[in-house]
Amino acid sequence: MDTWEDDPADQRTCLICGDRATGLHYGIISCEGCKGFFKRSICNKRVYRCSRDKNCEMSRKQRNRCQYCRLLKCLQMGMNRKAIREDGMPGGRNKSIGPVQITEEEIERIMSGQEFKEEAPEHTWGNNGDSDHSSPSNGASEGNQPSPASTLSSNRSVEINGYTAALRDQYINTSMSTHYQLLPHLFGYTAQSGLLAPQPRSVFPQSHPLVLQLVAAEDLAPLATPMLIEDGYKVTQVELFALLCRLADELLFRQISWIKKLPFFCELSIEDYTCLLSSTWQELILLSCLTIYSAQIFGDLADVTAKYTPSDDELQGFSEDGMEVMERLIYLFRKFHQLKISNEEYACMKAINFLNQDIRGLSSISQLEQLNKRYWYVCQDYIEYKYPHQPKRFPEIMMCLPEIRCIAGKLVNVPLEQLPLLFKAVLHSCKSSLTSYRTGPSPCVTTSSGN
Repeated sequence: MDTWEDDPADQRTCLICGDRATGLHYGIISCEGCKGFFKRSICNKRVYRCSRDKNCEMSRKQRNRCQYCRLLKCLQMGMNRKAIREDGMPGGRNKSIGPVQITEEEIERIMSGQEFKEEAPEHTWGNNGDSDHSSPSNGASEGNQPSPASTLSSNRSVEINGYTAALRDQYINTSMSTHYQLLPHLFGYTAQSGLLAPQPRSVFPQSHPLVLQLVAAEDLAPLATPMLIEDGYKVTQVELFALLCRLADELLFRQISWIKKLPFFCELSIEDYTCLLSSTWQELILLSCLTIYSAQIFGDLADVTAKYTPSDDELQGFSEDGMEVMERLIYLFRKFHQLKISNEEYACMKAINFLNQDIRGLSSISQLEQLNKRYWYVCQDYIEYKYPHQPKRFPEIMMCLPEIRCIAGKLVNVPLEQLPLLFKAVLHSCKSSLTSYRTGPSPCVTTSSGN
C-alpha cells in the first residue's frame, strides 16, 4: 500500500467516492473503503446487480447503496485488479503498475462474471489473488448459516437476528428507504481449506506449543469494571458513556499487558510495538468483546444499556455511519456466534491482526511479515488438525479480521455522543442469541479436551 509521504494536511480525494484519500491503492488515488471494496469484489468474484440505470451517484454517503456502480467506477477509473497481492494478505503488489485502461468489453466481462468463469479452476486465492472459488449465490455456508446474499431482500424487510425493521424504526427513527450493504460477503466465503499454501500435517506438534504460548499471554479473567445496575434505575446518556469509557480503559490496559507477554516480544522494538498498538487497539478490543468477553458484553452490559432510554433528539440525529456500524456488528456477532471461536483460535487471530506490516511508521517490516506468516501457518495447522471435518473453518475465521478492521475504522466516524445509542441498539439486537450462553459455556470455549 502506498500512502502519502508529504504534508499530512494533503486533502486529496478518492477518485471513486470523493472521500478523503489515504494513498495510491491498486493504481489510483482512493480511500480505504473503496480499496477494501475493490479487493473483496475481485477476490471473491462478486457479480452485482444495479436496480436503476447503472449510473448511481458515488459519494461517501451514497457509495454503499449500489455495489454494481461502485465496482463499475473502480474499473472505469483504472483500478488494477492485477495489483492485488497473490497471498490474499493485506496490502498490494506490483507497486510500479499504475492505473489501467481496459475496454468496455473487458469491463462488461468482469461485471457479468464471465471473466471469472473462464479462469483456470485450480487458481485459488491462496496462489492467485483474483479468486477464492466463492460465489454470492452459494446459499448456506458451513453450519447451515444462510448467506445474506441469498436471503436478504433489497428492501431489507427481513429480520436481522431478532432486530426487525420495525424495531429498527422504533430505536433509530430513520426512513427505511436507505439501503445498507449488510456484509453480503461475510457469510459467502467458501474458499478452499487454506488461504495460503497448506502446510504438512506433521508440523502440528511444533504448532501446538506456539498456540499455547499465545493463549498463556491472554488475560482470560472476567472484566473487573462494574456493570450491575439496581432494578428500576434509569441510566442516563452521560452515565452510559462514562461506563463505556471505563470498559475501554480496562480493555486497553489488558492489551498493553498482553504485548509484554507475547512469545515474540523480544523480536521487535518498543517503537514498533507502540506503533502497532496505536493502530490496532480498537480492533483488538473489538475482537476480544466478540469472543472471550462476549458473555459479559452481550449479557451484563446489555442489561445496563436496556435501562437507558434515548431522547427523541438522539434518535433523530443518529448518523448513517452509526447505522452501518450497527448492522455490520450484528452480522459479525452472528458469524462469531456460529463459529464458537476457541481460546486458541482467538489468540491466533489476535496475533495475526496485530502483526500488520502495512501500518505506516514501522521499522521492521520484513520481520513483521515473517512473524505474521508464522502465526498464520500455525493457526491454519492447528485448526485443520482440531477440526478435520470443517475444511472451511480456517478461511471463514480469517475473513472475519478484515471486517473487524473495517468496523474499527468506521467507528472513528461515529460521533462520541452517539455511542450510547449505538451500543444499546447492537446489544439489544444480539441479546436474544445469548440464552444458550447463560446456561452453557462461553462462546469462546476454553481448551478442548485432549489438547
